[in-house]
Amino acid sequence: MSFSYDTKSELCRIEPEDSCCKKAECYGLLLCAKSFSLSSITLMTEHARVARRAAQFTAQITGAIVDVRTAVSYHRSSYTLTVTQESQRQKVLSEFGYSGQEISLRINHSNLENDCCKAAFLRGVFLSCGTVTDPNKDYHLEFILPFMNLAKDVMAILRDGMDFHPALVNRKGYFVVYIKGGDRIADLLALLGAGSAAMELMQVRMLKEVRNNVNRKTNFETANIDKTVSASVRQVEAIEKIRDTVGLANLPQELRETAELRLEYPELSLRELGQLFQTPVSRSGVNHRLRRLVEEAENLK
Repeated sequence: MSFSYDTKSELCRIEPEDSCCKKAECYGLLLCAKSFSLSSITLMTEHARVARRAAQFTAQITGAIVDVRTAVSYHRSSYTLTVTQESQRQKVLSEFGYSGQEISLRINHSNLENDCCKAAFLRGVFLSCGTVTDPNKDYHLEFILPFMNLAKDVMAILRDGMDFHPALVNRKGYFVVYIKGGDRIADLLALLGAGSAAMELMQVRMLKEVRNNVNRKTNFETANIDKTVSASVRQVEAIEKIRDTVGLANLPQELRETAELRLEYPELSLRELGQLFQTPVSRSGVNHRLRRLVEEAENLK
């Protein structure tokens, strides 16, 4: 199963302690479903637990008769919750403060009585129309909503005293409210009640950071090795040119000793090479002498 599916399974195991939170979650489930109007109340999902939870909460909160049907295609199951009778749909709408004549569907904040209801409502919205990407691939959570004003209202709740930074995009006629960033998504999942999913996301994020740090360090060290090898090759070529023309014996004592050591130990770093002199020489001192040897070789015809 996907990370998003498992997250919803975890959320479906939560039993709201207060009736206000159960109502708020039920409200989020229905309001942000496929349709929520006098002509149609329909929720579609591929998660059996979400369908059962929505049906159970709707019946308990509104007293309406709910129909849940299952369809199977290409080895995948989908579940459709509907309130089939108009009188029953009117009952549902009235419970949440709607007449069925609304021109634009907006959030009725009277259904969010207390601070705890906000998290319950967002949990219902996520179960109804939300999805979260596997953190091994990306950090992305989104809500796919049917109306612009409803999407803006959901964004407003996510911004109210919280640091989620939601954004909005139009995708194929739907309005998608999305959140980016591992920390923000983990915080939102924890707020909804999916503590295990939030912890898994953070563990994946930390593992990625460790890998990235190791890769950066390895790349840095590899670059330094390449730089050292290139410099050593250039130095050895210069010393061999001097040896084969004027001879190393004609060099000053300090340069002759440096040239002989570099020819014998081409793989050593400047610091390691400096320790082999009769009187140890600093890294900068060795570098200065080798640079003089390269200049001597460049001056030879």
